[in-house]
Amino acid sequence: MRLQDKVILITGSYTGIGRAIARRCVQEGAKVILNGLEEPAGQLLVKELGKAKATHITIDITKNDASIKLTNTALEAFGKLDAVVNNAAIVASSNITTTTVPYLERMLAVNTIAPFAIIQTALPHLTKTKGCVVNIGSINSWSGEPNLLAYSISKGALMTLSRNLGDSLFREYGVRVNQINPGWVLTEHELINQREQGMPEDWFNKLPVVFSPAKRLFTPEEMAAAAIYLLSDESGPISGQIIEVEQFPMIGRNPPKKL
Repeated sequence: MRLQDKVILITGSYTGIGRAIARRCVQEGAKVILNGLEEPAGQLLVKELGKAKATHITIDITKNDASIKLTNTALEAFGKLDAVVNNAAIVASSNITTTTVPYLERMLAVNTIAPFAIIQTALPHLTKTKGCVVNIGSINSWSGEPNLLAYSISKGALMTLSRNLGDSLFREYGVRVNQINPGWVLTEHELINQREQGMPEDWFNKLPVVFSPAKRLFTPEEMAAAAIYLLSDESGPISGQIIEVEQFPMIGRNPPKKL
């Protein structure tokens, strides 16, 4: 049990990568605080994981009191807080002509500012347990695609936050902060997004090698495996690091011979 008796708050954990992380945390002996926007999904996951191991709070993480309510839910349910996984995010397309200022502000509010607020609120409690934070970013943090402009900006800002706090919080409070940058992950939301963009039902089986050398996408469970390492004590003093969970190097990759 790599996370025995740890208490872990996971935002955006009713579906996708967050749900996979929550399931794996419980398998490894942790207790989890689940969060999302669809109450029935939260109730269903708590039932699956068991009330002794999981509780949930359905709330928009950008609300003024969301970080306080999330932290208090952990303390009231399990008496402490060992780790935070900032996974909740908006993933949506936009470019320089379609990105309005309000749109960008909303993207930053969910993907960058809310994680900051949650870390800030949770810090006194993480300090007591010498806990950690794992932020879920994106490979698009580095620059992104033209049609992922606002999203890429928000995840790039989150990456800088992770590296900055990973140094300062560990030095001053003993709290580690790291980030996982996933590549392309086949989640239920990605299936919906691609369908809405007119892709065929089996699009993920016909990917160009430039995007998928393995000829498949990542699963949420593979992202969860990386998160468990950073959440566990076996990652030791690792802090301020960005772990790319991708099939190819973003910088310096060899161009494919054939697309």
